[in-house]
Amino acid sequence: MSDTTEKPSTRGDDKAQALYDLESTTVYASRHDPRFPYALYVPREVLTPGNDVELVVVMHGTGRQFMRYRDEFAPFGRWNRCVVLCPLFPVGVRGDGDRSGFKRLIEGDIRYDKVLLDMVSEVGERYGKRFDKFALFGYSGGGQFVNRFAYVHPERLWAASIGAPGNVTVLDQSKDWWVGLGGFERHFGKRFDVAALQRVAVQMVVGRADLETWEITMREDNPAYLPGINDAGATRPERLRTLKASFEAAGIQVRFDELENVAHNGLQAVEVVQDFFAQVLRAKRAGE
Repeated sequence: MSDTTEKPSTRGDDKAQALYDLESTTVYASRHDPRFPYALYVPREVLTPGNDVELVVVMHGTGRQFMRYRDEFAPFGRWNRCVVLCPLFPVGVRGDGDRSGFKRLIEGDIRYDKVLLDMVSEVGERYGKRFDKFALFGYSGGGQFVNRFAYVHPERLWAASIGAPGNVTVLDQSKDWWVGLGGFERHFGKRFDVAALQRVAVQMVVGRADLETWEITMREDNPAYLPGINDAGATRPERLRTLKASFEAAGIQVRFDELENVAHNGLQAVEVVQDFFAQVLRAKRAGE
């Protein structure tokens, strides 16, 4: 006798996955800390067994345009077979209105670098991947995040693009964190691994016309002020060149892109960042 019992259809689940979990996705709350959401671009190739899909993380700046960056990177993700992860670290998570805590990785009891790594693990599990290494780009406040994340977790990166940070952390053990690397082990419970950072492909990018200083010159009455905070230069291009020099003095190669006729606009840097990531990705895949 044939079994005529209707079996539950998976068609609804398949449609929901196609609508919300593939290509330009909905917004998710991190399961590790729901205060921090994220959005993705996920190429359909991620469903293919044995796929070579990689991960690119795009960190917003002070303006928190995380969805705009996701949309700008979606074509890159599609044509280069990359998941694009765009976190959101909201203003005032601790109820104090602080706009800048994420830039320095540590805000009270929050470790933003660990929040991001939890998101990376979560995304990998959802799509059956292990993203042991990924590429990371951020501009302005996001550039500060990338600068410091690369010091703390160089072993997790195959590329890092540091875009127009207002304040930089130079590679100098004689200057206190976060102006330099003094006290690094006390803050992060690990030693700075310069050899690991030497293996990361590094880009620094800034607009040549990014010359306003009102937001980046830190006065002594600012709670975040530290001695030497303004010593790297007056403007963002000057400060980024100082950061580049400190990297190169430590044997870390840097591709430096100074964009003509560009002021402080991260979206105008996206094309050159994607070009850099694509070059590194081609070499990475060819090597594998």
